[in-house]
Amino acid sequence: MSAGFDAAALANRATSALRAYDPGHDLPTLRARFGDVLSELGSNENPLGPSKLALRAATRVLDDVFRYPDPLGASLKRRLSDEWGVPASAITLGNGSHELLMLLAQCFADAEHPVVFSRFSFAVYPIAAAAAGAPGIAVPALPLDHPEAPLGHDLDAMAKAVTPQTRLVYLANPNNPTGTWFTDAALERFLSEVPSSTLVVVDEAYNEYVDAPGLSTAMHLLGRYPNLIVTRTFSKAHALAGLRVGYMLSHPSVAMVCERLRESFNVNGVALAAAEAALGDHEHRARVRETNKRDREWLAGELTARGMRVFPSQTNFVLVDVGRDAAELESHLYASGVIVRPMVGYGLLTTIRISVGSRAELQRLLERLP
Repeated sequence: MSAGFDAAALANRATSALRAYDPGHDLPTLRARFGDVLSELGSNENPLGPSKLALRAATRVLDDVFRYPDPLGASLKRRLSDEWGVPASAITLGNGSHELLMLLAQCFADAEHPVVFSRFSFAVYPIAAAAAGAPGIAVPALPLDHPEAPLGHDLDAMAKAVTPQTRLVYLANPNNPTGTWFTDAALERFLSEVPSSTLVVVDEAYNEYVDAPGLSTAMHLLGRYPNLIVTRTFSKAHALAGLRVGYMLSHPSVAMVCERLRESFNVNGVALAAAEAALGDHEHRARVRETNKRDREWLAGELTARGMRVFPSQTNFVLVDVGRDAAELESHLYASGVIVRPMVGYGLLTTIRISVGSRAELQRLLERLP
């Protein structure tokens, strides 16, 4: 290798402002080390696994992996069209919803058109803004002592941060990493207050888990607000995280713009087949939702009994203030094969995010807490 050569000096301005994504620990190595006693509670995965219908559909198409997948994902789009009552032209498929969130910024934001998001929300939003060379405006979140949504989205403050130059607003509902949410009525008020030229992206990655009063889905508002965009993923409740497939519903003109930059074969054939089958397994989704709610409430009770503060959640994880150095606690748990996610990167030095894993994984977590 040539000494003294450093490609970082050649990177464009947007890339120079970014840091590489931190995936956390080397999980394949940890799986080999700890085996079945490893408790993976840091990535918000579904411990029940995917629908058997999805697994069978994925297996059936394995013999065709030498073929390129359908670049349009037409069959999955037809299934989604039936599911949501929208035309296929309103649907964009992605390599997980992560890709779609990035794609929106690449298509609509730039140095003159900033991106607005909440201070404690999905880490991809500021990355998407930076990658597009757009200013990222992190709006202060609701206070820690808020009775319903501590550290959640302050929609009033976010609406005030929007200017005629704002091209994109990212809202996560429910929100990662706080687990908090806002109601359908609150979203509609927000949409009525921002300019119609500002695209409002509602990230519903965890929507399948919600059961809070007043919260359903932003999908119902798509027909009334052409600047509304909704993203979903098959990685969480559908448990297809390893296949990477998500989708976006929007006004058809938004989808048409995104098609200009979308990679031609961004969703692989196995993912397309599994996702389509997963949509049809309503019993599996109901079981996932019920199990998650039961175990989330149980975990919250156990942690609260140990003197920790558990934030309200409508997701498959809980944010917990452990009352001590979160990085130190994370290291202690890691040494015994329990993986959680400290929120030090958000400046929340005493909080960790814990996925609602299997009951056995959660029991091991509780046993290893100091």
